[in-house]
Amino acid sequence: MKLQFSIFTKLLIIQYLSILCVSQDFDFFYFVQQWPGSYCDTKQSCCYPKSGKPAADFGIHGLWPEYKDGSYPSNCDPDSVFEKSQISDLISDLRQNWPTLSCPSNDGTKFWTHEWVKHGTCAESELDQREYFEAALKLKEKANLLQALKNAGIKPDDGFYELESIIAAIKEATGFTPGIECNVDPEHNSQLYQIYMCVDTSASEFIQCPKQPRKKCASTVQFPRF
Repeated sequence: MKLQFSIFTKLLIIQYLSILCVSQDFDFFYFVQQWPGSYCDTKQSCCYPKSGKPAADFGIHGLWPEYKDGSYPSNCDPDSVFEKSQISDLISDLRQNWPTLSCPSNDGTKFWTHEWVKHGTCAESELDQREYFEAALKLKEKANLLQALKNAGIKPDDGFYELESIIAAIKEATGFTPGIECNVDPEHNSQLYQIYMCVDTSASEFIQCPKQPRKKCASTVQFPRF
C-alpha cells in the first residue's frame, strides 16, 4: 500500500511539474532574423534547401521567449511535438521566409521542429503551434529589415558600413533599437549576421528591449552579397 501511494505521489509531482513548465511565464520574445549571405560566407559554408536558393532577404531564425535577467526557458513541453499538419497552409510562406541553410540540403522540417520544441513550447501559454509560426511570419513582414537598410543606403553589396548606421536605420524604420550579431568570414572580416528585435508576449508588437543580447561586432561591418 505504501509503495502504491509513493508511486502515485511521484506521478502527481511529475504531472504538476510538467504543467508548471508548460504554463510558465516569460517576459518578452527575441525575434531573430539572419542574413543568408553571412551564414554561407564562413568556413562552415551552407546548403540551399531542396526548394532552391532562398531569396536575397533576411530569413527568420526564431521567435524565442526570454526573461529580463538574461536567461531563457527551453524545451518546456516534451509532449508537444511539431505537427506539420497544423501549419500545412503556411509551409510555402515558411519555405520563403524561414528557410534552412544547414547541410545536408533538406526541406526545413527539421529546423522548424527544433525551433518549436526548444522555443515555441515555452510560449504555449500565449500561442499554440499555428499561432507561433504565423506570428513570426507577420513580424518579419512588419519589420521589413532589408528595405529599412536599403532606405538608408545600406545594401548587401559586399560593402562595409558603420554598425551605428545599421542600428540607426532599423530604429528609424521600426521605432526600436535592435540587437546586432556579427560573424566572421574566411578573411576575418566582421559581417552583419543576425538582427534581434524585442517583441511583447503576445508576439504582435515590437517593444524596447528589456535586455539587449550581448553580441560582439566591429565598429564597421561587411554586408555580403547573397
